[in-house]
Parts: sequence; structure tokens; C-alpha cells
Amino acid sequence: MNRSVTAMPWQLARRAAKMNPSVIREILKITEQPGIVSFAGGLPSPKTFPVAEFEAACAKVLRHDPHAALQYAASEGFGPLCQMVADMLPWQVDPAQVLITTGSQQGLDLVAKVLIDAGSKILVEAPTYLGAVMAFTPMEPEVVSVGNDDEGIDIADLSAKAAGARFLYVLPNFQNPTGRTLSEARRAALSAQAARLGLPIIEDNPYGELWFDTPPPPPLTARNPDGCIYLGSFSKVLAPGLRMGFIVAPKAVYPKLLQAKQAADLHSPGFNQRLIAEVMKDGFLARHVPTIRALYKSQRDAMLEALAREFPAGDAATSLSWNQPAGGMFLWARLPAGMNAVDLLPFAVAQGVAFVPGAPFYADHGDPRTLRLSFVTPSVAEIQRGVAALAAGLKTYAATLKP
Repeated sequence: MNRSVTAMPWQLARRAAKMNPSVIREILKITEQPGIVSFAGGLPSPKTFPVAEFEAACAKVLRHDPHAALQYAASEGFGPLCQMVADMLPWQVDPAQVLITTGSQQGLDLVAKVLIDAGSKILVEAPTYLGAVMAFTPMEPEVVSVGNDDEGIDIADLSAKAAGARFLYVLPNFQNPTGRTLSEARRAALSAQAARLGLPIIEDNPYGELWFDTPPPPPLTARNPDGCIYLGSFSKVLAPGLRMGFIVAPKAVYPKLLQAKQAADLHSPGFNQRLIAEVMKDGFLARHVPTIRALYKSQRDAMLEALAREFPAGDAATSLSWNQPAGGMFLWARLPAGMNAVDLLPFAVAQGVAFVPGAPFYADHGDPRTLRLSFVTPSVAEIQRGVAALAAGLKTYAATLKP
């Protein structure tokens, strides 16, 4: 029997109109094509996942604590894991200030819900992490970009724009997308100026352990714990599929973040929290993370060597400039004047390589000449082939621009 169906008059919330698909996720679809070398994704290398350790941890948790592991749990997080987080941070942290989150992305979402009203001014780096902008935007803030140089945040520009801002969001270590690290001098100046201005800082640090030669300077939060909210992640040092991160918050803010967490998902998976705690005990991270650093450093070096070979100085029409990140997962590059990374992308894909154009990482006034290259997932051979393909794609693209 046929029944007529009447379309329901769904009325979306105003904030829903501000939710847009991730540019990166859309580009990642391209990388599913056979033969494409992807410099696009921000995915950790699967080679770094401690599979055997998690296999043993699964058996042990299910053998010794199955009912608690599979039951509803405290919203704050698994107590021993909260203690481990507090112990591993380089300033004095009360475990009662640690909130376990479902990935650090949830931490950004909770911060947005608790701290942003419609029309609130918030400050971000230029460029900044796209996922943070996606988390903040539905709360309808005024997002203002603060200028940067090679050392990080421009303190004078920050001071000029700080009036009335709810917070500054910053990734000081091996930033996504640029790979840039905030220098010690700039951290000291930023921390001091933020305190003078009464400007809270949201410090996002998913990459801080992925240094190659020397560790980065101490966190901003270590300098002013009551003026900062600190976000961390287990995704880059253990496994992203477990979706496990954490917030360290001042006691004045923590209760509201906890309430927002309870409204969002009650608690992060207790089983996953116990797995991570089991794997981390007995100093596993101190043994495991150096192997990640060594792998990523070799891949960064391979990309730098390939870029120097494929983009020699002297050809202004197809030149490319890039930085040399001291850790993390990303390298930031810039095309010659008059070019656009979005326009280059199809030419690169035709040659067999994909990257992420840099403009979407800016909250405003994006630089169309920039692009992000991730070096941690492809092999050295794929990096060499991909950079050669990028050079070929750029040459073909440049030819279309000639008068």
C-alpha cells in the first residue's frame, strides 16, 4: 500500500548553518585514489601504534577488572589515569584538575561551550588549527587573528587586539599547520603580557612530545596555571583510534567544563582509559616515544632533502619556500607570488600527490600561496616520489599562468 509522505518542517538552529565540512577531510577523499601519495592528512604513522602492548592490556583489563571497565564511569575520568597525567606534566598539577576527554577535539568543544557567548571576541594565531576554528565557530564568536613571525605570536599585535577578548588559543609546539614552535623568549613575553592584560590562554599541545633534537621550552601553563587551560592528547603518542585526551583546568573553571562533559557524553570510554593506563604504567612512554621521534625525524629529513633537490633556487617561476620544523608532523610551504595553492592542487593530484592548501587554516584573510605538507605517514620512497610529483605539478600549473 502506497502512503504519501509529508516532509517535516525541520528548522535548523542558527549555529547549524555555521557548521561546515572539514576541508582536510574532503581532500582526504582524493587520497583514496590508487597511486596517490598523500601529504594531506594529519594522521600519525600506524607504524608507531604499540599493538602488542594494547593486546596484552586488553587481556589484563578484561581478566582483572572487567565489570568496572565495561560499566558507566565517573565523568572526571579514571582516577589512576588522571594521576598519571598530573605526574607527567612539568608543573604541579592536582589530579582533581584533570578532566579526561574523548580526544582533545572534545576538549576544544567543551572550552567553546563554557567560555564563548554569541559575539564574544576570541583570539587565534594566523594561521591556526582548523579543528579549533570548527569547534569555536558554532558558538558564534568574533574570531580575530593575531599576527605571527618565525618565533610565534606577535606581542604588539596581540596587545592591540586583546581588549575584550575571552581568550587566546595557541599551539606553541610544532604547530598544526605550520610546524612552528614558540621560542622561549616569546613564551616568556606572551605569558607576562597575557597576565598584564588579564587574557586567559587556551594552550593546545598534542605534538609537544614529538621533538627531534631538543625538547621545546616549558608550557605556557607552567608559567601561569591559573590563567591557562591546557589540552593534551594520547593520539599522537599511543593511538588516535582510542579517542583519548585530557584537559587541565584551573579550579575556578573545571566544574563548568565537567558539567559540559556530562551533557556531551557522560564520560569517555572507561575501557579505553584503563587500556591507556595499563599501557602507560612502568614508564612505557619514556621507552616508546623516542622511537616515534626517530621515525618522524627521518621522514622530515627525507622531505627536506627532496624539496631541496626538486625545487632548486634560481627558477623564480616554480620556486617554493618552506620551513624546517624542529618536531611534530607538518611542514609549511609557500608558492611564488601570483599563485594559489587551491589552483595548484588538481595539477598535483594529476601527477600523483595531494596536499592541503593553507588558506583554510586562517580565521580571516587566508594566504592563498601557502600549503601544508605532512611527512609522517608516507615512506621515504613515497616522500621522494611525492615531492617530485609536486614539482611536476607546479611546473605544469606555472605554465598555465604565463601570458
